[in-house]
Amino acid sequence: MANREEHLRKPEWLKIKLNTNKSYNKLKHLMRDKRLNTVCEEAKCPNIHECWSERQTATFMILGDTCTRGCRFCAVKTGLPNELDWGEPERVAESVEIMNLKHVVITAVARDDLKDGGALVFAETVRKVRERVPGCTIEILPSDMKGDYESLHTLMDSKPDIFNHNVETVRRLTKRVRAIAMYDRSLELLRRVKEIAPTTPTKSSIMVGLGETKEELIETLDDLRANNVDIVTIGQYLQPTKKHLQVERYYHPDEFNELKEIALSKGFTHCEAGPLVRSSYHADEQVNNSAAQRRLKYVKGFEETSGEQLTKLTF
Repeated sequence: MANREEHLRKPEWLKIKLNTNKSYNKLKHLMRDKRLNTVCEEAKCPNIHECWSERQTATFMILGDTCTRGCRFCAVKTGLPNELDWGEPERVAESVEIMNLKHVVITAVARDDLKDGGALVFAETVRKVRERVPGCTIEILPSDMKGDYESLHTLMDSKPDIFNHNVETVRRLTKRVRAIAMYDRSLELLRRVKEIAPTTPTKSSIMVGLGETKEELIETLDDLRANNVDIVTIGQYLQPTKKHLQVERYYHPDEFNELKEIALSKGFTHCEAGPLVRSSYHADEQVNNSAAQRRLKYVKGFEETSGEQLTKLTF
């Protein structure tokens, strides 16, 4: 047992530097004043001090602070949720304006008690942010809405800049790690987003350290690409409390670099991989890089098409 504890002791590269500067404290007070929740706080994100201090992007968690699911990796509280707060979209938009954010991520607790999974509130939040801060890019990170694809259309009608839905782990471990969610349903959701909005970048995230193999991780990357996912993030699972799943092993930074190279070789437009990487980490860079890649593909395709036409005309 002692050897196991020694083996699982957090390595040096997982030590977090706290930075509670003026920007961080101001943002924290703003969240309380507006009665808003953030996944940064609720899910105990290790990057909260870095992101909140830079104030380039923030992740708002809407639909309350109580999730109807009880995933064994997640620190967000579970139980019976409160009634919908229709003033929440406006308060989120107002906060984005006050903070002068360049990119905002809007996620939510799973609301399986609602017929649409909260899609209508999600869409209204996107619209309110657009009205107040037209230049801000918007990323949405919803649950699978239990496969209600009519609700997905409601959500996509708000035209987010990027759609994010996390598979979280490999197929074999999904049932043990995620409550109610299904691996193939998550893949189908991502595929259907591309059918609805072909030019909207899609994104997903994978945690490592839960007992998966390298081969399973590669298989998951292949599954995501097979469903036209553009961006992937890969990060180390960290046990939030003793009630949650234990860490099976810690990956070395070199292993994350290798996984990033594998992901990029498979055609992802962007991959963020590292011990402290989370789904929203450097989210603004991800969407900008993805947009740049799409522009590059367009220009390359245009040049090739023009070249073919010129060849036909010449010969």
